[in-house]
Amino acid sequence: MTTLNLVLDEMLSPVPTGLSRYSGELAGALIEFAPSGCFVEGIVSSSPESVYAEIGQRLPGLAGLFKSALTHRDLTTAWQHGFTPVPSGMIHAPSLFAPLRNHTRAGGSSAQVAVTIHDVTAWTHPEYLTSRQVSWTKAMAQRAVKYADAVVVPTHAVAAELGAILPFGDRIRVLGAAVASSLAVPGDDDARASHLGLPERYLLTSGNGGPGSGLTVILQALALHETIDLPLLVIGAELDATAVASAVSEAGLAPERVRVLPPLTDDDLSVVLHRAQVFLYPTVVAGFGMPMLEAFHFGVPVIHSDAASLVEVAGEAGIAVPSAHAGDFPRLLGEAIADVLEDDALRDRLALMGADRAKLFTWRACSEGVWQLHADL
Repeated sequence: MTTLNLVLDEMLSPVPTGLSRYSGELAGALIEFAPSGCFVEGIVSSSPESVYAEIGQRLPGLAGLFKSALTHRDLTTAWQHGFTPVPSGMIHAPSLFAPLRNHTRAGGSSAQVAVTIHDVTAWTHPEYLTSRQVSWTKAMAQRAVKYADAVVVPTHAVAAELGAILPFGDRIRVLGAAVASSLAVPGDDDARASHLGLPERYLLTSGNGGPGSGLTVILQALALHETIDLPLLVIGAELDATAVASAVSEAGLAPERVRVLPPLTDDDLSVVLHRAQVFLYPTVVAGFGMPMLEAFHFGVPVIHSDAASLVEVAGEAGIAVPSAHAGDFPRLLGEAIADVLEDDALRDRLALMGADRAKLFTWRACSEGVWQLHADL
């Protein structure tokens, strides 16, 4: 019997995030598509019994659960310094939150650990993160350089950037992600749209509202192109509505032009995505661009920046706007928005291409890649 020990803490976020969805979907797919004779057990920090029960309900095929005596906060500190016992054998972490410590693989030992690095923002744009996030990420990445047997990244673009920053050599493996299975238009979509107060037509973007999200560029684009009269809705788990309102005012837009939506359930998020006229994703720091792929999934035309990872994931299904010259970026973005809104044929073509593009990314392929990665090790 072969057991893969999977770190599960990231899937337990009280508010759904890109990382929590990734972790939960990956866990479910690893269980569902496990090779014959292979099983998945979980590793989780000390939690209330209700959390352990929730894990069992969400992952019914989980073969076992290693319950650490340390809370998530204490386990974060312990793992950063290489302490605390964990199961032996194969360990896979959907982030850098992992038990990276000295382990031997000599003499036929199956000890191995793989971690996941989703982007290189901590190195290329540290100003977009908190100082604590930057220091923790860099510290854990240095531990990964010393102790990780493999490092999973979501795109070849991130692989190239990370390889130029840290000496991982041939340990980097590219494994993409996919849209969460929980994202689907519910049967009561009209009622949900009414409850959320969704306009009949609107632009949509996603992010934390910070400089890395591209929101400022969108606001500048709307201010430059007065013919674009649709409201902009903004979704994100960490949005500061006051900061967004300040940015709207600074851009010279009327307050009613931009609305921050509250935290959304997956059903509500599906409705919001499905009804958008255009999804805007002009961030320049994305490692994969899951919000963009989610919009593709619902057949929503997407306009994104020309960040290498986004271009890689989108292919030709979206419109990539050049971002190298900050002074031109808002103007070019506005022109792209106007073109899509004014051209029904273009909008329909983008919707179809996006829906087809999203189908190329599956959790089965990702999970099989993880199993193959550990088999290769």
